[in-house]
Amino acid sequence: MSEDAFKKEGRYLYAVIDGTERKNCGNIGIDGRKVYVIPNGSVSAVVSDIPDKKLRPERRNLAAHQEVLKKLMEVTTPLPVSFGIIADGPKAIQRILLQNQEALLGQLQRVADKVEMGVRVTWDVPNIFDYFVQTHPELKTARDRFFGTHREPTQEDKIELGRMFGRILDEDRDIFAEKVEEVLLRYCFEIKRNKCRNEQEVMNLACLVGQQAQGQFEEGIFEAAKLFDNNFAFDYSGPWAPHNFVDIDFKIQALESTKT
Repeated sequence: MSEDAFKKEGRYLYAVIDGTERKNCGNIGIDGRKVYVIPNGSVSAVVSDIPDKKLRPERRNLAAHQEVLKKLMEVTTPLPVSFGIIADGPKAIQRILLQNQEALLGQLQRVADKVEMGVRVTWDVPNIFDYFVQTHPELKTARDRFFGTHREPTQEDKIELGRMFGRILDEDRDIFAEKVEEVLLRYCFEIKRNKCRNEQEVMNLACLVGQQAQGQFEEGIFEAAKLFDNNFAFDYSGPWAPHNFVDIDFKIQALESTKT
């Protein structure tokens, strides 16, 4: 490769890890590129070369990003970086590590020897609105008032009923999430509530769990599930790199996000 071509290559950033040992992680990166570390201070960035700065979130690229994190988790707890972050070159990476050294070390200490587990609970019912009408007299009364007469409900009636449903939905979510969190906090270090993705979803939790305590955490999920009837479905996933528990605000001089 010519010197000019090499200069055009950026460094794709997968994660930050503790330590400064220079090592090659193998050809497991995006486009089969070699993954290696760039150290500075007490931390290192895990990177691979990339020929340009236009990287689409295609399935194969996302899968390669996750595969690198998975491999790292076999030997350490990485601070995962969001997909699509590219630096101009090694010096830019080293500058970022230096500027954020204290924050990175603090975050590494926070997640050391821990993994992220996801817990998702959904209402396992054919129609979520009908289910709420049957379980919430207030909503049933409003539904019957607006739709139980011979007149056609107005747009304002529909909006009001929709707002009432949304309010009750959110209230129930909070109540149920608190019940589950009360149990799971006995089995993990931290819990973060993520936004529900659809009406059927009761809660979407990220839990920071000890790497050696995953079995106990699963027992906690079964314990929490016993508090609910068959209208609720529990699902869990992981272990993952602790994405939801890393909140480093990179000083991103020379870093570029290529998300599209």
